[in-house]
Amino acid sequence: MPEVLQISDPVAVFALVAFLILLAPIVMGRWQLPGTIGLLMAGAILGPNALGVLARDQSFILFGTVGLLYIMFTAALEIDMVVLNRSKFHSVVFGLLTFAIPMGLGMAVGRYLLDFSWPATILLASLFASHTLLAYPIASRLGIARDTAVTTAVGGTIITDTLALLVLAVIAGSVRGEMDDYFGYRLAASLCLYVLAILYGLPKLARWFFRNVGRDGVTEFVFVLAVVFGCASLSHAAGSEPIVGAFLAGLALNRLIPHNSPLMNRIQFTGEAIFVPFFLLSVGMLLDVRVFLADWRALMITAAMVLTVIVSKWLAAQISSLFLGYNKAQSRVVFGLSVAQAAATLAATVVGYEIGLFDDAVVNGAIVMILITCVIAPWHVERYGRKMAQHLASAPEPTAAEQQRILTALSERAPSHHLLDLALLLRQPEHGQAIYPITVVQDNGDTTAHVAGAERVLGDAVGYLSQAEVPSTPLTRIDLNLASGILKARRELNATEVLMGWSEESRAPEFFFGSLMENLLRDRDFSLVVLRPREPLNTTRRVLFAVPPEADLEPGFNNGIRLIKRLSRQLSAPALVMTPDKGSDRMFKRMRAQSPDCEMSLGKTSTWPALTSTLKEQYRDGDLIVLMGARQGGLTWKSSTARLSEELAALFPKANMVVLYAGEPRTENPTAVVNPEAGARMV
Repeated sequence: MPEVLQISDPVAVFALVAFLILLAPIVMGRWQLPGTIGLLMAGAILGPNALGVLARDQSFILFGTVGLLYIMFTAALEIDMVVLNRSKFHSVVFGLLTFAIPMGLGMAVGRYLLDFSWPATILLASLFASHTLLAYPIASRLGIARDTAVTTAVGGTIITDTLALLVLAVIAGSVRGEMDDYFGYRLAASLCLYVLAILYGLPKLARWFFRNVGRDGVTEFVFVLAVVFGCASLSHAAGSEPIVGAFLAGLALNRLIPHNSPLMNRIQFTGEAIFVPFFLLSVGMLLDVRVFLADWRALMITAAMVLTVIVSKWLAAQISSLFLGYNKAQSRVVFGLSVAQAAATLAATVVGYEIGLFDDAVVNGAIVMILITCVIAPWHVERYGRKMAQHLASAPEPTAAEQQRILTALSERAPSHHLLDLALLLRQPEHGQAIYPITVVQDNGDTTAHVAGAERVLGDAVGYLSQAEVPSTPLTRIDLNLASGILKARRELNATEVLMGWSEESRAPEFFFGSLMENLLRDRDFSLVVLRPREPLNTTRRVLFAVPPEADLEPGFNNGIRLIKRLSRQLSAPALVMTPDKGSDRMFKRMRAQSPDCEMSLGKTSTWPALTSTLKEQYRDGDLIVLMGARQGGLTWKSSTARLSEELAALFPKANMVVLYAGEPRTENPTAVVNPEAGARMV
């Protein structure tokens, strides 16, 4: 190694790595290749076994390990739990096939081609059975992370990796002499306790933290990092590997970190910008070409290992796709996600070398296998993932009347973050529309101080939305009253939803007094959503959705159901629909037919007046109560329904509550022209 080229100054090392992270996607993009390949090649060329510019020291090992765990964690975190529950059979089928086929083919190659002993053969086969979701960030960037095929590949990962690591534990235990009559019982008991502690204990801890401690983005982000790597570090005590702990932590926190939230954006940004690139560079540094030039047997072992893993993973993906009905692009993406070798492969290789089952030839063969599969995987996911994304994008575009625009009314008197969180949950990113925070200042003569205060509120709102990478256009209106200012802005923007806060000074929304509600609801072209926050929305366990009788006969029913189902899906919280028994089956069928999909069940009440008693029986801590309101003059309107929100507010003083008045379908295309660049303040 030419020592003269080596960089030892930590500042210069970090600067070089930053340039590599920056340039790799740019250079690889010229050949239509993913940037991950460029980072792998850079690590191999600049690493200690080639030019020697960068040393694979403890800093690269540390950040590389963090990056690997980050990939597993974010993959589990971004799983659509609705799709996963619906495709559990898919994940099991693929997980078992992608374990059994490489395991069987690997044992044949190891025993009869390479002439290994049976313990070495079984351990070698387990290298092929496991895989790492190296290319998952590409699937996430392409917008296909919630496709059934991608979710199946992610769900199957934990099955095959767990089985492969169990094989590693058993073989290592037998060779080291740790096997006794109670070895299997100890391993099973420790793994069960470990899994149960994470999947059931961690959500309770995280929910308590978000409710009582988490007050800013930095605190929440550091908490997530601490619990994820804490879970990973405890894996060895349970007889597993850290990647399993990181994946389980992602599953445990999945329901508490909405996909469209500032916290999720921080997690993704940190991983993709720092940790994952360090992992790719550290993997590339492992390659040592000199070993193959000195030993022909190493070349044979390497060729056998590379061909075995590619062929077996390809067969597993193809056979699974035939069983599950995936198209060619989905099949190739599943193969790309499951062919990359890294985490469990490295763990098993190191253990096999330490206990004397593997020699230098196998270790270097494993490194080459890791490098080659880490090049194949992102290329496949990038190429065929784009075809999947193009197929999704070829669906008919929504018309101008269907374009979602959310107007969020803010006030100096109440915190705005809860309302903005609700806007993020209800927003449809595919429409590409901004969120419009608005403050209305009453025109009472001297408005200067009030306008300044309103603009401070809007400034905070813009900063908060920018943390989630969501565009926003703040508006300040001066008008005679709140209703008039909101309605004028709504018509000018052609907003489809208006979000408002609940007054903390009464048990009902502040617009329930005087003529404010009547004025707002007179305009039937938008959905009015009122939130009474008591705790962060991401801690919601379940949505209790109260629907008046015959609400499905109202013209705005479908609009309202789509909003609530979107909220339920974003929160990963099942919805319990509560409505009178008469006509409930017809109504629930219409609800199920609306998109998007979410977990829904029907909870009938004997009569509508009996709703309050039924809610008292069903309510549990962490439930979000949603009431579908009725506009005066509609089929479902009654004076008792108009007072119901007040009664529920008094009955459940500590519960999050939402009152929804669904907008009616538009009968003609809007004529309003919206220009987000027209300035942040309108008076």
